[in-house]
Amino acid sequence: MINSAVLGSDEDLELAEKLKQGHERILVELRKAIIGQETVVEQLLLSLFVGGNSLILGAPGLAKTLLVHSLAQVLNLKFNRIQFTPDLMPSDITGTDIIQEDPATGRRQMVFSPGPIFANIVLADEINRTPPKTQAALLEAMQEHRVTIQGRTYTLEEPFFVFATQNPIELEGTYPLPEAQLDRFMFEIIIDHLPEEQELEVIRATTSPSKPVFERAVSGEDIIAFQRLVRRVPVPDPVMRYALALVRTTRPNAEGPVPPFIKNWVAYGASVRAAQFLTLGAKARALMAGRPYVDFDDVKALVHPVLRHRILTNFHAESERVTTDQIIDQLVAVVPIPRSGM
Repeated sequence: MINSAVLGSDEDLELAEKLKQGHERILVELRKAIIGQETVVEQLLLSLFVGGNSLILGAPGLAKTLLVHSLAQVLNLKFNRIQFTPDLMPSDITGTDIIQEDPATGRRQMVFSPGPIFANIVLADEINRTPPKTQAALLEAMQEHRVTIQGRTYTLEEPFFVFATQNPIELEGTYPLPEAQLDRFMFEIIIDHLPEEQELEVIRATTSPSKPVFERAVSGEDIIAFQRLVRRVPVPDPVMRYALALVRTTRPNAEGPVPPFIKNWVAYGASVRAAQFLTLGAKARALMAGRPYVDFDDVKALVHPVLRHRILTNFHAESERVTTDQIIDQLVAVVPIPRSGM
């Protein structure tokens, strides 16, 4: 039970308790379809409660689509999946004006036909398989929560999330997202193969005739209220400075001392947006755990998914086969936690 007055009003405390309970109910419902992948599910729900969009990486057959679709079903939100292909046009995503005849008058007029982006949860499947112009149309809608067609602006219904997937093992015929566009995603979530026993459980579940029946956990209105609550959670100054220090240390040309491994392996570090998402994610993680305060562990737990797609490695790292996750491990080891009390 959240009983601290740190959040301020009684309404906020009540909403914080509702978020915690809603998080637990969502987990119970998702477990009807998703086995294992606790870290992946946590990061997906953090995206939900913050209001961020996330990139999901994983080999084929690891239930990326099932996970996102199941989440939409649990929340009773409108879901659309867009399969990105090289011939996909921006209008195939956003929609377009079409000529429609009025049966009563016979007059013809232009009517807007919405595209699949008009949903609450959009799965952009294999986003790197479509040309940059189409990628940009999706990312603009993702960032602005609206689309502009023929000079008219259409607002997307809230809550609105984009989860984009990439296949990391098949790169032929793909169009990698530029770093500036990758920076718009809150997390890069990596889905890996399950342990043997959990994989066996998946096989049992998916080869049986039974199908999961989901009960609605929370509403779309609740999600919007949770997102507003997350921003009202106070963060101690030392915790915020720690998040910023982690981000600033990724920059090889930053002021002050730079660790040698950053100079050796990193071409470009993370932007201030990384510190913003670290802070917001830490707030949401604290509330999900039933705490109205944020501590250093909340930040540490999110460093990898927030930074791994924002650190651009150089040819030295590639030749030595150094991954961004390995760089982040060293980053956490060398950046000190501020000594001042919380």
